[in-house]
Amino acid sequence: MINLQIGERNLTAELEGNSSAQAFLELLQEGPVTVQMHDYGNFEKVGPLPTSLPENNQQITTEPGDIILYQGNSITVYYDVNTWNFTRLGRVQGVTQQELKDILGEGDVAITFTLSNS
Repeated sequence: MINLQIGERNLTAELEGNSSAQAFLELLQEGPVTVQMHDYGNFEKVGPLPTSLPENNQQITTEPGDIILYQGNSITVYYDVNTWNFTRLGRVQGVTQQELKDILGEGDVAITFTLSNS
């Protein structure tokens, strides 16, 4: 499990069981990662990671709350659906689609990813 700090809100996410999620976990073991994210396509927030991670791309349809690795060096948090060749890193737990949209807001947002026990 990892945490996503978005403004005053703290969300938790469960990681996938793939080498991409494992590499992301190892990155977070070095310390928090804050990503400046912008809206894209009215269905996701996307921003650059400080390093590239291995990809495990599959043709998938995202769901609200999916955390996706895009092109190995960007991270996205989906608040709607999209179908593409992606690597799922994890999924935000315990929020509805509308709650997630409200938390992420309309414009740019900073999300700090941390280990859940830190």
